[in-house]
Amino acid sequence: MEERLNSINRVLEGIEKLDVDDQTYVSEVLSKRLIELRRSEIARRAKEAERAYKQRKTKKGSFKDLWKDLNA
Repeated sequence: MEERLNSINRVLEGIEKLDVDDQTYVSEVLSKRLIELRRSEIARRAKEAERAYKQRKTKKGSFKDLWKDLNA
């Protein structure tokens, strides 16, 4: 964990040395990459849910039914 924090700090220190325009560019690129990562994760989870549905590993019901199952 400490090594990871040291790596992050080194990256941030490097970014701080850039001018404001370059820092803004880095921020925008990182933001767009994170959005794509989230999209990929959502797509992966959707495929997993679809696979579970096709294999009949899912349940149907109301919120009350779900709540009952979760608290059983």
